[in-house]
Amino acid sequence: RWMPVAQYVGGVEHAILHLLYMRFFTKVLHDMGMVDFEEPMQRLLNQGQVINQGRAMSKSLGNGVDLGVQIDAFGVDAVRLTVVFAGPPEEDIDWADVSPAGSLKFLQRAYRLADQVSSAPGVPPSDGDLTLRRETHRLLADIEQAIARQRFNVAIARIMELVNATRKAMDGSAGPADPAVREAAEVVTIALSLVAPYVAEEMWERLGRAPSVAKASWPSVDQSLLGTESVT
Repeated sequence: RWMPVAQYVGGVEHAILHLLYMRFFTKVLHDMGMVDFEEPMQRLLNQGQVINQGRAMSKSLGNGVDLGVQIDAFGVDAVRLTVVFAGPPEEDIDWADVSPAGSLKFLQRAYRLADQVSSAPGVPPSDGDLTLRRETHRLLADIEQAIARQRFNVAIARIMELVNATRKAMDGSAGPADPAVREAAEVVTIALSLVAPYVAEEMWERLGRAPSVAKASWPSVDQSLLGTESVT
């Protein structure tokens, strides 16, 4: 009833025991008339490995990273964000080159946006700062496309851009009460919930929203805001 699988994620070490056998049995079942599809999976993603100092982690090399210690120090959301932002999922990640401390600082910046929004929930964003609204919907469209292409690191980069744009508007002429600032902060919160669900839940609560960001609808892109007013 659930087949074929929409997305299979696995390491290259599964190329024989999982993938080859799964395809073999599926084709046999198809030839026997028991299933109406020949391929068991529609898409395959071979994820990369987390290494350290250019080599696979091992006790003999002494280059292992204790995940529990990292989570205690930075929080699970920051650690998860670090892994997702480090690069495309099919490439290896060198833990020596990433910064969970930097991820934590970014999450704190995003949280402050939600904490400082002063407009009421549900206020129409149409009367808000037009420049920020254009930036919000442009970046929202980019985030959607990046997620669809499984470029999750690019999606995180666009969320970071939106946080910066929102902070600039909040500290500038728009101010924390501008409806466009609330719209941007809510888009940031919903998008962040994909990789930082705990922080996003607290942000959603600070924004006066209920019951849970996990149940929030994905924001829709206003196509009328995507056009540029002038091009050189």
